[in-house]
Amino acid sequence: MRRYGHGGRLETVICNGCGKKLVVEEGIVREGLLSIDHAWDFFSEKDGEIHHLDLCEACYDRLANELAIPVEVEEQTELL
Repeated sequence: MRRYGHGGRLETVICNGCGKKLVVEEGIVREGLLSIDHAWDFFSEKDGEIHHLDLCEACYDRLANELAIPVEVEEQTELL
């Protein structure tokens, strides 16, 4: 969950999984975060809805470990 201040600057990010308030400095999240913004389509019971969620790294790891098929991990060879 995100909260923005005046001028659209990011002020707060709270993990939807555990409720942890993540570190945000000068509008930038300073720790591991997975953000999902998904617009559901015609073949879904949620057609017309857009869902937004944020997970801290620990909640992502917990969720990923529960999946029936493991997450594919690819090493990034060039960091920006």
